[in-house]
Amino acid sequence: MAGQLVLIGGPANRPLAEASARALGVPLAACEVARFPDGEIHVEVHESVRNADVYLLQPTSPPIESHLFQLLLLADACRRGGAERVTAVVPYFGYARQDRRASGREAVGARVVADAMGGVHIDRVVAVDLHTPALEGVFPMPLEQLTAVPRLAEALGPDAEREVVVAPDAGAIKLAERWARRLELPHAAVHKTRIGGGEVQTRGLAGEVRGCRPLVVDDMISTGGTIAGAIAAVLEAGAIPDVVVAVTHALFVGSAGERLRKLPIACTFVTDTVGAEPPPGLNVRTVSVAPLLADAVSRLHEGRSLGDVILHV
Repeated sequence: MAGQLVLIGGPANRPLAEASARALGVPLAACEVARFPDGEIHVEVHESVRNADVYLLQPTSPPIESHLFQLLLLADACRRGGAERVTAVVPYFGYARQDRRASGREAVGARVVADAMGGVHIDRVVAVDLHTPALEGVFPMPLEQLTAVPRLAEALGPDAEREVVVAPDAGAIKLAERWARRLELPHAAVHKTRIGGGEVQTRGLAGEVRGCRPLVVDDMISTGGTIAGAIAAVLEAGAIPDVVVAVTHALFVGSAGERLRKLPIACTFVTDTVGAEPPPGLNVRTVSVAPLLADAVSRLHEGRSLGDVILHV
């Protein structure tokens, strides 16, 4: 076991950091993240971290570049302060969708971010429901992938009485399978083509949804285009217009609110990994991942297994 556990919450999602600290039973270490007049970010940790086992809780949510660089500077400050081990707890990992090239002249953003984390000597990264589990291959350090599916599934309550789980695209099929196993339901998948940053085109459906009340699941809602396309596809295939949506990361950027308000969504279940304010007019229920993060941090600090809280592909 490493030295004393120190939990530091970055400014990206302070409420989640505070809730995780309460669940752990430890105080948040004091730190300052500020900007000089020219825009430079300045970071200082106000408590001793020498020989400590430090956990930096900071999602790289919008504005992604600012939150990412804050995390890197926090890690560097801890290293220079003599921390024995630094773990980045990144509930939402920005750039997770940039894990491969579509052309020969395209950056692999996920690899760049992973290398930057290695450059400030982060020893381990903890994330929740990454866009693709294969992302682990780009990291030079261990990556622990937690899943919020059990917490979301427990929160559904009566709304869990669905007849089919729907993956809105091929990338969410394994996620839908995990949901389907947990709820003992069949699953279906929408075939999607992305035609722009926030626009998608659906090209058919695999699985039976006719006469069923669907549960649409995904790792995130960004602009809402993927969810909207999936709901349109299942309604066209005869599903009952009584839809529940469950996603881990609720970004709600751009025209997401306007797009989703037009759909027959009874309720949208999300977690607080990002902490974005839900658009008005949507029935959104938020489930906290603070107990999940606190449990993982406690296990890592004490050298115990993460077997039943990590994502099994």
